[in-house]
Amino acid sequence: MTDNTKIANQLRALVLLSQTEEQVARTRVSQARTDAVRRELTQNADNAAERTRAITEQLRAIGGVPDVVTPAIGRLSAVLKATFEQAEPLEEALLQDLQLEHQLHDRATYVKVLAEKNELPRVRALAERLITAHKATIEWLTVVLAEEALGGPAALVPTPFQQVAGTAVRAANLPYRFVANRVNEALDTAQQRREAAGNRIGEVADKASSFSDAVRETLTVGRSASLRRAERIARREGNREAADTARAAREELGDVSADELPIKGFDSLSTSDAAKAAKALRKPHDIRVIIRYEETHKNRANVISAAQVALAEVAKEAVGVDS
Repeated sequence: MTDNTKIANQLRALVLLSQTEEQVARTRVSQARTDAVRRELTQNADNAAERTRAITEQLRAIGGVPDVVTPAIGRLSAVLKATFEQAEPLEEALLQDLQLEHQLHDRATYVKVLAEKNELPRVRALAERLITAHKATIEWLTVVLAEEALGGPAALVPTPFQQVAGTAVRAANLPYRFVANRVNEALDTAQQRREAAGNRIGEVADKASSFSDAVRETLTVGRSASLRRAERIARREGNREAADTARAAREELGDVSADELPIKGFDSLSTSDAAKAAKALRKPHDIRVIIRYEETHKNRANVISAAQVALAEVAKEAVGVDS
């Protein structure tokens, strides 16, 4: 097998993987948390399509024959990936995205070395371009995963099915004695848990039931009032875990009072000042509270984006990615 044949085979593989990458990016657009992320993902998809064309051109230039079936396979692979990942938590889907990008990066690196040996400067230039693009995407996905690991909210929003899957995985690992007894209950209420609020409320209901029948009853009378009452009763009875869970549920729903926010006088700040203050936050929990509160109340895009930037900076620090 000649080196040119090796290059042709690798370029065909890159076309297939780039087609998959494009389709994955387009499916992720609907999961973007902000308009900025949505634009970025759309641009990434367009760039992947353009890279596919460039790879195909170089394949023809060295005498290779593009595989006409490859584009269809790439699209099919992405559709199947998007379908099967609905049964997985968001982090698992993102790890698979990351695996795809690493394969693209590594194959491009291999093609670069082959091109250097065979004195094919255009193929080498293309390979260097691919390496740069995939390195940037690897860093972006690594940061998104770090955002999720820090508690989020990440740049990508889990689908309803992924929310259920994530809740099931977390429940399976919770170190509470009563979890095993409530597995069937969790499965029975999976339909309701497809909503983000339902995820938290169901968890609170399970925890609260371990210390008071009265708390279970309050959970049926008004979401916000129930959570606040559950938290108050739990703290009164010394059940800190249940109280903290109830508060976390309120924070996830944006149901916190102004004096509970990590930014003093947040409600009275102008949009620009609120965005500046949000961008200066450095604790993931504080950033999460501000984003949920803002989404629930004023929903100012600039403020939410600023807080998301702050979370991305913290995530970059956590994984050692330069800003």
